[in-house]
Amino acid sequence: MTDTQQASPSSQPISPELRRWVAEQMAAGHSNSALRQSMRDAGWMQDAIDAALGPMAVVAAAPARPAAAAAAAVASDEARASMPGPMLEGSPLYLDAGDRQVQVMLTMKNPRVVVFGDLLTGEECEALIAGARERLARSLTVETKTGGEALNVDRTSDGMFFTRGESPLVQRIEERIARLLHWPVEFGEGLQILRYSPGAQYRPHYDYFDPAEPGTPSILRRGGQRLATLVIYLQEPAQGGGTTFPDVGLEVAPRRGTGVFFSYDRPDPSTGTLHGGAPVLAGEKWVATKWLREREFS
Repeated sequence: MTDTQQASPSSQPISPELRRWVAEQMAAGHSNSALRQSMRDAGWMQDAIDAALGPMAVVAAAPARPAAAAAAAVASDEARASMPGPMLEGSPLYLDAGDRQVQVMLTMKNPRVVVFGDLLTGEECEALIAGARERLARSLTVETKTGGEALNVDRTSDGMFFTRGESPLVQRIEERIARLLHWPVEFGEGLQILRYSPGAQYRPHYDYFDPAEPGTPSILRRGGQRLATLVIYLQEPAQGGGTTFPDVGLEVAPRRGTGVFFSYDRPDPSTGTLHGGAPVLAGEKWVATKWLREREFS
């Protein structure tokens, strides 16, 4: 990006030259996230970045992208008439999750973050750990460049997935989550269990699938875009291991039975949902993660 493309902080018009630059970069395979960082480094303000690189703007500005990837971006942006999440009108202290009352510990609007207390009992936490322990393997991440899975140096946990409804325990927890977040059980991925040993972490990342990546269309065929994440702490480490949201300076302590929910209404960094698992400094952390999709996950 040249100096002539920059404008003063008070007015940064989205010029035809900038549109062409966006189209060229997207055609070259650069992700939305990478372009945002490049524009920030060049001095662009956040509102101008959002206007230039919002999902719909990128689709319009980058005709050289594969048709399937462009269609995925459009579908992800349009399918937002409803979103998973708790009913918080009237600022309730407790929410009905069917078989138990769940505490509302913290709420944030931007990004949309809610912390729940007493989401799981101690016995349920122990049972999930016991059921997962013998099936752990090095955690993989979804690879949006290919549509498959791969090892990632940013993620140093061990994990496994329960299939949806695999046991009465898993089914009960899934139904509780569905009632709490007003989202069908069938729209959720299987419950993932992760163990973080001392030094293990998951560096900051986004959970949605980047529409600009070539493997995203094949991932979306299984249930559409991810819309929300729920992380439940099953075992507390002695030190460290919080869930961090670097863009807003928030860290949620990993207390057993507590859950942190956050949603993202579009697959874009402007949702503010950059998050990570801070390194475990002592002890061992176990978590359960539930990702919610826009339609039935298969």
